[in-house]
Amino acid sequence: MAGVDEVGRGALAGPVTVGVVVVELSTRSAPVGLRDSKLLSPAAREALVPALRRWAPGWAVGHASAAEVDALGILRALRLAGTRALHQLPALPAAALLDGDYDWLNRPHPPPPAHCAPLADGVDVVTQVKGDLRCAAVAAASVLAKVERDALMTGLDADHPGYGWAGNKGYSAPDHLAALRELGPSAQHRRSWRLPGVAAAGQAALAEQLDLLGALEPGAGPEREPRGSGEALGARGA
Repeated sequence: MAGVDEVGRGALAGPVTVGVVVVELSTRSAPVGLRDSKLLSPAAREALVPALRRWAPGWAVGHASAAEVDALGILRALRLAGTRALHQLPALPAAALLDGDYDWLNRPHPPPPAHCAPLADGVDVVTQVKGDLRCAAVAAASVLAKVERDALMTGLDADHPGYGWAGNKGYSAPDHLAALRELGPSAQHRRSWRLPGVAAAGQAALAEQLDLLGALEPGAGPEREPRGSGEALGARGA
């Protein structure tokens, strides 16, 4: 079975990232110190990565870019990132434990057109609230995803200075919000979201473009998260 977790859902910039960690009945106890990535310091997360990669029979990390979040919506972007991770494995796991209460690996319908079909076909997905606290494989997936996405955001910070991504990782920290108001959005920002400093007219024009995309290519338009699953506009978190 595999543990699956995402990071970056609530960020204003950068990709959404999904980690997958496969374990078997014979898999030994998890490395000492493994916890949900949000409960670990950056140094502790990075120190765990080599041990996690040795411990897990299989692991992978997938991404969906900010542009894909804009074009597909957050749920289908999560599905795309998760599918990219799953398809890196030598073989699909028989089952997956997904952190949270919503199965975004299967439920966004229709699927992203031509991006990644089949998706999680043949994988039985079970959701578990606080799965990253209760399952070592999910916690490991969260750590691997967090470390890889953080490294990506640090690299993007060098290409897009001024937003503070090396520190805030694209989330709505005060320095990031202030930079958005001063500099406006970059190519790595999720422009379909309500971003500080972006004029309402620009948001309306973008929404019209995305609606047109959805009309031309069914299933490609943005999709809102189900009620109760968290609003992805200016949220903080991992």
